[in-house]
Amino acid sequence: AVALAALFLGAPGRGLRRGHIAAQTAVITLACLLVIHAAYFFHNRPPDPYDFSLQKIGLSAKTDEALQPALKVAHATLHRVLPSDFVSGIGWQLGHNQWGHPAGLLGEHRIMGWWYYFPVAFSLKTTLPFLLLALAATAWSGWMFFRRGRESKYLAVIAPLAFFTGLVMLSKINIGVRYFLPAYMFLFIMSGALLDWLLREFRPRRASLAAVALILCWTAFEAARAYPDYMTYMNQLASSRPRWYYLSDSNVEWGDDIREMALYLKERGEKRVGAALLGGQVLARYGIEGTGIFVPPDETPEETRYVAIGASFLNGSTVPGGFDEQRRLSEAERVNYFDEYRHRTPEKVFGGSIYLYRMKQ
Repeated sequence: AVALAALFLGAPGRGLRRGHIAAQTAVITLACLLVIHAAYFFHNRPPDPYDFSLQKIGLSAKTDEALQPALKVAHATLHRVLPSDFVSGIGWQLGHNQWGHPAGLLGEHRIMGWWYYFPVAFSLKTTLPFLLLALAATAWSGWMFFRRGRESKYLAVIAPLAFFTGLVMLSKINIGVRYFLPAYMFLFIMSGALLDWLLREFRPRRASLAAVALILCWTAFEAARAYPDYMTYMNQLASSRPRWYYLSDSNVEWGDDIREMALYLKERGEKRVGAALLGGQVLARYGIEGTGIFVPPDETPEETRYVAIGASFLNGSTVPGGFDEQRRLSEAERVNYFDEYRHRTPEKVFGGSIYLYRMKQ
């Protein structure tokens, strides 16, 4: 929107017609609306009540009295132009960001996150060839921007990348590198441009060809090496400790390996397993009964031959804060609830996300 506004205002100086810029802006806007509505199957339910919508983003109908008329108009307009579930989801995330979310990073635990979380997560969950290429391409794009008289095509990828990276670093929801995914497209564009420049302009030519071939082959090798555990993938920078030490939540676990684990148990005649997993309810689809092992300290979990613990539970970030209003855990008790399993040797690890322990013969 900022880029289009700048183009519209500066059109005469660039030999452009403002009518053309306005028409292209309209086409882009309609395309965005079409994609969003298509994602919701062109269904739009009645909007949430105004007061409820404010509460979700941490406001109330009694705050900012002067803004109430504008907020009410914005609420009504957004729910008419966009699907209500889309608007509601954004509102929920705004509120979520104010409350924070339990997360783990490099052995630490916080609810309100770290400003450097996403740079670290990106560095660990991106293949080394692309990580190196993306850093080089960002520096090269900046260099080309100043070298070529501040040519706007470089600014068109540098500015949104810098803006979004800065924005996401303010986020208190540090639970998945997926929140940084919108930045990847700018890194892809800059990386492709750098490789193209190496092939066309860098000398000696054989060296540039070798560098491009090395990057592409290394990337393909890493993709093959990661198969089929793409979701829990971490590069060689995270090789000295278990993955759950570095990151948590959907970075390391989301139930992807439950089927493989269930088949492993059935091969051994097991139909029950003590479980603390994200998505553990899926076990029943594969004929395995999951029994709870998260119980109050004065109770003993039901005895099973095997216990399966997800990486995020080993990390401690997804362990609930208590059992009811009367029985709450301190933060140290919560994150270390499954600490004894961190020191056990699992019988098998599925995809780096589920750790299976044999409790008895």
